[in-house]
Amino acid sequence: MIKQGYEDFLRHKTDKEVNNRPVTIVKNSELVEVLSKDVKVGDILRCRRDKELPCDMVLLSSHNPEGDCYVTTANLDGETNLKIFRSLPETAILQDEESLMDLHAVIKCQQPITDLYKFVGVMELHQPGQSGPVVRSLNAENMLLRGSKVKNTLFVFGVAVYTGEQSKVALNSKKKGQKFSCLEKSMNKYLIAMLIYLVIQTCLATGLKYYFNNKDITPKSWYFYPAAEDQGDYSDSVLKFFEDLLSFLVLFNYIIPISLYVTLEMQKFSGSVWIGLDLDLYDEVTDQRAKANTSDLNEELGQVEYMFTDKTGTLTENEMQFRQCSIGGVKYREGDTGLLPCSDEETSEIKLREFILSMALCHTVHVNEDEVDGRARSDSELRRNYEASSPDEKALVEAANRLSIILARGTPEYQEILVDDKLVRYDVLNVLEFDPTRKCMSIILRTPEGNILLICKGAESTIIHKCTSGPKEEVLRHVTDFAVEGLRTLCFATRTLTEEEYGEMNKKLHEAATALDDREEKQTEVFNMIENNLTLIGATAVEDKLQDKVVETLEKLREAGIKIWVLTGDKQETAVNISHSCGHFKPTMRELMVVKTTDQRSCGERLASHHEQMGLDPRSEYALVIDGASLHFALEDHHESLRNLCLKCVAVLCCRMSPLQKALVVKLVKCSPEAPSTMAIGDGANDVSMIQEAHLGLGIMGKEGRQAVRNSDYAFARFSFLLKLLLVHGHWYYNRIAVTVQYFFYKNFAFITAQFYYACHSYFSHQTVYESLYLTLFNITCTGLPILVYGIMEQNMKAKDLLANPRYYRRLNRNSLMTLPQCAYWVALGIWQSLVFFYGFRFLIGDDASLKPNMELSGLWTFGTWVYTMCVLIVNFKLCIETSYWNWVAAVCMVVSILGYPVLISIYSGILWAEKLQISYFSSTTLYFVFFESFMSWSFWFNFILLTAIAFLPDYVYKVSMLYYQQSPKTLRQRTPLPLPKCLQSVLSHSPLRARWDTAEQLLFDEQTFYGTYSDVDSCSSSLTHPGLSQIIFNGFQKQFQVHGIPYGELVAWYCITSTFQYCGEPILQ
Repeated sequence: MIKQGYEDFLRHKTDKEVNNRPVTIVKNSELVEVLSKDVKVGDILRCRRDKELPCDMVLLSSHNPEGDCYVTTANLDGETNLKIFRSLPETAILQDEESLMDLHAVIKCQQPITDLYKFVGVMELHQPGQSGPVVRSLNAENMLLRGSKVKNTLFVFGVAVYTGEQSKVALNSKKKGQKFSCLEKSMNKYLIAMLIYLVIQTCLATGLKYYFNNKDITPKSWYFYPAAEDQGDYSDSVLKFFEDLLSFLVLFNYIIPISLYVTLEMQKFSGSVWIGLDLDLYDEVTDQRAKANTSDLNEELGQVEYMFTDKTGTLTENEMQFRQCSIGGVKYREGDTGLLPCSDEETSEIKLREFILSMALCHTVHVNEDEVDGRARSDSELRRNYEASSPDEKALVEAANRLSIILARGTPEYQEILVDDKLVRYDVLNVLEFDPTRKCMSIILRTPEGNILLICKGAESTIIHKCTSGPKEEVLRHVTDFAVEGLRTLCFATRTLTEEEYGEMNKKLHEAATALDDREEKQTEVFNMIENNLTLIGATAVEDKLQDKVVETLEKLREAGIKIWVLTGDKQETAVNISHSCGHFKPTMRELMVVKTTDQRSCGERLASHHEQMGLDPRSEYALVIDGASLHFALEDHHESLRNLCLKCVAVLCCRMSPLQKALVVKLVKCSPEAPSTMAIGDGANDVSMIQEAHLGLGIMGKEGRQAVRNSDYAFARFSFLLKLLLVHGHWYYNRIAVTVQYFFYKNFAFITAQFYYACHSYFSHQTVYESLYLTLFNITCTGLPILVYGIMEQNMKAKDLLANPRYYRRLNRNSLMTLPQCAYWVALGIWQSLVFFYGFRFLIGDDASLKPNMELSGLWTFGTWVYTMCVLIVNFKLCIETSYWNWVAAVCMVVSILGYPVLISIYSGILWAEKLQISYFSSTTLYFVFFESFMSWSFWFNFILLTAIAFLPDYVYKVSMLYYQQSPKTLRQRTPLPLPKCLQSVLSHSPLRARWDTAEQLLFDEQTFYGTYSDVDSCSSSLTHPGLSQIIFNGFQKQFQVHGIPYGELVAWYCITSTFQYCGEPILQ
């Protein structure tokens, strides 16, 4: 409870930090600072650059005279590019507090909705001298959303429309519920089963007591019956029945491991601290350590089956780098001295200049000029920062800058280019904005010479078809080469327009832009008419810089059996390119597209078509791409079909998603019949919903704010840290907690079951076989400390082995250590050992046989001391067997626990404390000197050794059987290589072939180790269906077999049970 309270306090602290951020509002013609939680609908806010907006507000004006501003919505949809928002012309002129107070207007808008890209409203402006209000429509272009940041504008004024829980980012979030690990759920089920067992055992003991009490022989038992009858033990009243029932319940209640919860909480809390102290999870660049916001889910780190990851800021660094290009049919790469040809062929200087100039002009980039010391500088000395609506545009402008054609200034009316230290001005006539249907954008410029130039850039699938001249075949070949390298490509084309052509085009553009009906369709039609008869001049290749080791991380997670889904708000083309470059999509995968569906019917037909395709070719690997609009229809009416299709795919990519849709996709998999363990990872506010929905939520301490970190269960700075967190910490924590839980079940059964045996031999009286101090010390002192240290420090495998062999992670999947057979084994072992303890000493004393030199008989407390001592030592020895990682802390705790028991009992039983302390608790002298008298006989020690061997015999047989059928990690590391048949030694003598064979051997080794062993040739040959193994063996070796005269059908027979490779000479493969 204290731990939960501490974690709630930390969450309250972060919430308070957000709610108490200072916000500036306009009140009575003055700027007043209030807390963000006090902002109300209708307040006029003044928000400065690079500060998060505290609410959804309609833009009134900005520092720019035009009333527009650039905003990044990375926290909302993951897109780091800048978006332009505009104010109404009537309010754009209100740029100070006094003028804003003269504004009289009413905003009418729709109720809050979750869609980030839709807003419908009107503003009624009441102006002096007019009879009625002037009504202006409002749309998403006028709405600034909470969580976004203003860029390139000193400040903006806006009026609050949606605040608090009604803001769009809040509507796209879900309330954080309590999360439970799969192990904890299993533990609760087993505890309920043990509670039922306790009730049954108590009722059985109570019933048997009354059964024996009513036997005819009971009144003849003169040695106890008269005294018991005087005390009312044989009363048939209901009160006496419940008294007996409760007495047995108290006697047997140690079967419920109450101390287990205390031990687990201490282990989990310590484990969460260790995560923060792990230097492998520390990022030196940002000086940030990993952080555990909860300690309840440590073991869940070892159970992940599905990972849902954001793209921007999680897989990528949000940085684009220009790498290569194709100019005039010649491939170039960027070097230290400029563009370097990739072959002996080069293009003309004129074509080079034309292409670089197109890169510097065809964009909507905003230029910021930095003046460090305030002194006047020439255009060539100024340092410029570029802000763009697309990261590709920024990368291309920066590349042109490095290639000596510098974008000096840019406005909606003109662009100034610095060429050879000369400032050249190009007037911007029209900008044809990018849209996903056309997959291109264009700009129409008037050159310094007075000519009209159209520059178009976009996807090669669109641009090449629009071109009537240029090196189309060469550029297309180069674009394919760039794509293979995982680079993002854009093609450039130009067209020179006459004044007459431009006049006609401009007229049509104006008509389409002012149309009231079907505006978008008419604009697209005009754009397609203008972007025609182009001349292809080249293509660019830009690298979307991935985070360090992303490709290796995804590959190892896939080897660990984790299925990876990418959920992003980014555009489809960008998301697909990143999926290919990071290795999420493999070249061998067949891509299934569910995009741009317009209704439920077309979406259902698309899903059914893909199901049919997968049924016709089930052996292929499939990757699914689905967009937000299609996902909306699929989740409404076809969620079962969508889920079945997704679960059959190797990789899934969801793009253009809202934050709430991300959570719905996670829930779709989470609530599937298999109920897999899910994990979501992201870095922005748009990822909070899926982080909270998944069984396990991870946050990246990235550039998109701290919302994801605050709402996550665990947070760290780099995506590559996932490997250590899951494969190592997850493996360790799950193993520790699972063994701890089962060890408690085991030791409590071993300890208290002897009490039931004694009840059977004592006529089911309420007499305990253990002295009360023994009951008190068992879980606290005698067995508590070693298992606590085990759950904190145990490492059943080395970290380097777990990282080198991700498939070890699969061994613990599906809560494999807490299955019913596993728990039944531990409980059965405890019951077996309790039988050995009790009846071993029961047979030893026989019919009142004396073990003491003076021939005195042993009493009840001596017998109980023997059983108790045997139990304490055996259960501690059992933990020693289970411990793989010994250090001085574990060793000292084990020694203290084993030796501390005789020391405490010696002190307690060797002194009459009642006489010395005068405390009533020590008034009983039943145990006085019993401990010393109990171990004076050599027979006890010989019996102890014998009973120890008998107690561990089933465990020994079980572990030997497991070692025989399932090789341990140590055995796997020491495994000898497979011997090669003589007929293949000459074939595989060359090093490349030897490497191929080693790879094939490793695949076979993995198949055998993690998917079971095969007992005959037929089942063994089925292992060749592994796609990697088939490709290596048959594609890699086929030619060499033919060269050396070995028939293709006489390859090999695989006999896997002994891990050998034998040549049989029989044609087993056709």
